[in-house]
Amino acid sequence: MKPADIGILIVDDEASVRDSLCKWFRLDGYRVDTADEGASALRKLQDDSWDIVLLDIKMPGMDGLELQRRIKQIDKDIVTIVMTAFASVDTSIQAMKEGAFDYIVKPIDPDDMGHLIRNAVQHRQLLTENLNLRQQLAEMSYSDEIVGESDAIRQVLARVATVAQTDSTVMIRGESGTGKELVAMAIHGNSNRRYFPMITINCGAYTEGLLESELFGHEKGAFTGAMYRRRGKLEMADKGTLFLDEIGNIGRKMQMDLLRVIESRQFTRLGGDKQIQADFRIISATNRDLEQAVREGSFREDLYYRLNVFSITLPPLRERKSDIPLIARFFMNRFARSMNKAVTDISPETLDMLMKYNWPGNIRELRNVIERAMVGAKSSRIDPGDLSFPFHPSPGAVEDESLEAVEKNHIQNILSRTGGNVSQAAAILKISRLTLYNKIEKYQLKKG
Repeated sequence: MKPADIGILIVDDEASVRDSLCKWFRLDGYRVDTADEGASALRKLQDDSWDIVLLDIKMPGMDGLELQRRIKQIDKDIVTIVMTAFASVDTSIQAMKEGAFDYIVKPIDPDDMGHLIRNAVQHRQLLTENLNLRQQLAEMSYSDEIVGESDAIRQVLARVATVAQTDSTVMIRGESGTGKELVAMAIHGNSNRRYFPMITINCGAYTEGLLESELFGHEKGAFTGAMYRRRGKLEMADKGTLFLDEIGNIGRKMQMDLLRVIESRQFTRLGGDKQIQADFRIISATNRDLEQAVREGSFREDLYYRLNVFSITLPPLRERKSDIPLIARFFMNRFARSMNKAVTDISPETLDMLMKYNWPGNIRELRNVIERAMVGAKSSRIDPGDLSFPFHPSPGAVEDESLEAVEKNHIQNILSRTGGNVSQAAAILKISRLTLYNKIEKYQLKKG
């Protein structure tokens, strides 16, 4: 990293200190700016990126310790160095405890300051390199976590590989717990955008107003409690990927706003008037029947087609039971490492129980069952006694029937209860209408 790539912000109410430091650092080739008090420094931090902040402890208004706390809220990796004319041990210790890289006592010796800045630059470089390595390692593992050898999961991986090389919008569909976010991560991690961030937002977790603020960001004073300017997820995803989970839950106004952003790639923060441009790819996910929502008028048809350029549907775990042993062992090995337990196998009886269960919570439920089993396992393998299911098939009832017979009878029962309404039955069963139609055809069921 060259000195010109390093931004240093100097915050001190004494003009002579600011001018001296500014001159020294510019001679060394650094990008430098100054602020005479805390509020001005925070505005500069909001408007531009800085690597190192030199701040005075004693300043009118906001003191250096409070300014450092605000800086760490904006970006915890900014390196802060405290300057003080008061060689107070208590103040120095407090600053270091709250994240300062180091402190220096006034009057400042140029040689001491030069040595300190070189150390701070090396520290900042290490932080950046560690962050990039962690991101790359995390991205590399995403596609590896999509475990399975069934035809259904092979088709999913083939579609991931196909679409990852493009910039098309992708809609991932499937029941809760089937791994939609992992598929989104695999697409991002194998795309040309993989060295930029993937920003995730669960649209179903926010009210419309909060979701608007999360996506678009806001200016200071845009609404009650907006004390600082805040970047939204759209800005954060610049050059990367924006993953919109539970897209089917957003309201009509947000649907219209999102459509406008997708078409123009421009937006403004709440309370602002400056047009912001961002280049991001959108991947969305839903467990809802969006075609039905479009027909009912609760989801915009034009937005649906903009989001659904390429579609990937994840099968529920009960439709790829041959993958259960592989997935169970995958989680067993992972928890064995994280828990430091010498559990290396799963007994045949345990696998038989796992195969007979219907897994309404899909892979997420299987993961939790294996984690609980690992916590309680007393030997080198997971035995039936280590499992804790929320549902236990009663002896002599379900176990005397095949899995397909149980599924067939259950679907027929639900169809009878809904008077043959496939949409209602699919919602109760928590599967897509297409999946239900396939099962009706497979089992030759009557809809009424």
